[in-house]
Amino acid sequence: QVQLVESGGGLVQPGGSLRLSCAASRFTLDYYVIGWFRQAPGKGREGVSCISHNNGSTYYADSVKGRFTISRDNAKNTVYLQMNSLKPEDTAVYYCAASRGTLFSVCVLKVVNYWGQGTQVTVSS
Repeated sequence: QVQLVESGGGLVQPGGSLRLSCAASRFTLDYYVIGWFRQAPGKGREGVSCISHNNGSTYYADSVKGRFTISRDNAKNTVYLQMNSLKPEDTAVYYCAASRGTLFSVCVLKVVNYWGQGTQVTVSS
């Protein structure tokens, strides 16, 4: 069974950093656009960042530009989200997802083939 497993979430103070990992099992991420999404309590799921499968093109939501960086290591079948200068409004469950689509269809339209189970990120003093 295809699986995406997120890790690296936790509690961090405002201004701190976390690195989330998304590891795939039973399929290779090489041919997929990978996206990070988040969902805060009472809100819809939003696309945070996506990375293409071939040329490394990326997309970032305006709310995280300059603070978050997405990267992928195809040899390790893993995608990362480095989150710096975290704010309380970044608090949410973060999900990774894989799709055969484009950066736009994945991050904006949320057309996804596979979802991970999510990892909680809490930014609080």
